[in-house]
Amino acid sequence: MSKFDIIMPKLGESIQEGTITKWFIKEGDNIAEDDVLFEVATDKVDSEIPSPVDGIVDKILFPAESLVPVGEVVAVIETEQGEQESGKEKEIQKEIKAGDKNKTEKTLTDPGKSLSPKRNESNRFYSPLVRKIAEEEGISFEELETIEGSGANGRVQKKDILKFIEKKDQKLTEKKPELSDKKVSPAVVAGEGDKIVEMDRVRKLIAQHMVMSKQVSPHVTTVVEADVTDIVFWRENNKESFQQKYGEKITYMPIFIEAAAAALSKFPMVNSSVDEDRIILRKNINVGVAVAKTDGNLIVPVIKNAEQKNLVGLATEMNHLAEAARNNKLNPGDIEGGTFTITNFGTFRNLIGTPIINQPQTAILATGSIEKKPAVIETSTGDAIAIRHKMFLSLSYDHRVIDGALGGAFLREIADNLEKFDINRSI
Repeated sequence: MSKFDIIMPKLGESIQEGTITKWFIKEGDNIAEDDVLFEVATDKVDSEIPSPVDGIVDKILFPAESLVPVGEVVAVIETEQGEQESGKEKEIQKEIKAGDKNKTEKTLTDPGKSLSPKRNESNRFYSPLVRKIAEEEGISFEELETIEGSGANGRVQKKDILKFIEKKDQKLTEKKPELSDKKVSPAVVAGEGDKIVEMDRVRKLIAQHMVMSKQVSPHVTTVVEADVTDIVFWRENNKESFQQKYGEKITYMPIFIEAAAAALSKFPMVNSSVDEDRIILRKNINVGVAVAKTDGNLIVPVIKNAEQKNLVGLATEMNHLAEAARNNKLNPGDIEGGTFTITNFGTFRNLIGTPIINQPQTAILATGSIEKKPAVIETSTGDAIAIRHKMFLSLSYDHRVIDGALGGAFLREIADNLEKFDINRSI
């Protein structure tokens, strides 16, 4: 038997301590990897902390309601060391202990900067063991984010990351230089009078995620124009009564989400992810919406099971998430699990955009500005020119799994859903 220390994790860049609000185990309990050990509360979020190992609870060092510094050992687990356990894994366990706080703060992509795929940075919780294996094996933050976890709520377990490393090693032996050669950025020199602005942490993560997406997915973008005159008139006629009845503002975005969710139900291949040679068709339709924060960065809160919600439910949830995003009050669960994303270029009076796919999704919709235009319409007495409200919709999709016919039909379905909106729809 060997001892494995459970430490107080760091759940945010500025968080230095957390309160253990509840223990789910007691000394002597048999536990499995990913079983929830305790609940920790910080000034930003409450989280359940899973076990990174199997074993028996040897000691619990702090009672409930204790305020514990980050990196402090809070419990000790006795683990069974099998004959096949490598010396490297034993070394990893030692380095995770409380005395190794500095090492657990390293970044996965740059050993000289702060780590880490923690909840406030990555949507997902990673145990110290998984983080350490990633660091030792040179697994980047972006690669870690793509690993499909087999634990509770999709948590990445030790076996998941080891399987990923095995597959990665196999790929390297296949000798595909066009995929494995590292891209080198051109040298850039600041000139006299130029101002240098250092990227903040969030901007660095966004940049890395966008570059990774373009490298992973061959992007194709398709554009259609939709006549949304009935939607504009309906909203104008109902926005005041809608707010009086439900206490919520009605914007165009809930209507766009409703149209996209209906189309995703009809075209499930678009609601998917790619895992090497496998296509994962997602059961749930979880629509993320890009929201611009006051600091200029973007975040994508997610409306879960969007196809099951009516317009009131979509409006209520969208308003809540957008407000929380702008005030940095989103919970980790609010930004995870997305299967499709919408970004609204129309907010900035832009007509068309070609957005980058939010990995590991396979498509993203951009909505442009709604503009008045003269258009030819059919009437009972023949064609006529009238002023109509129109907008462009653009869809970027992953050409590995979505061909032009599918991407075009899906985008047309969204436009049709918007154009068929019932102007007499009740609220």
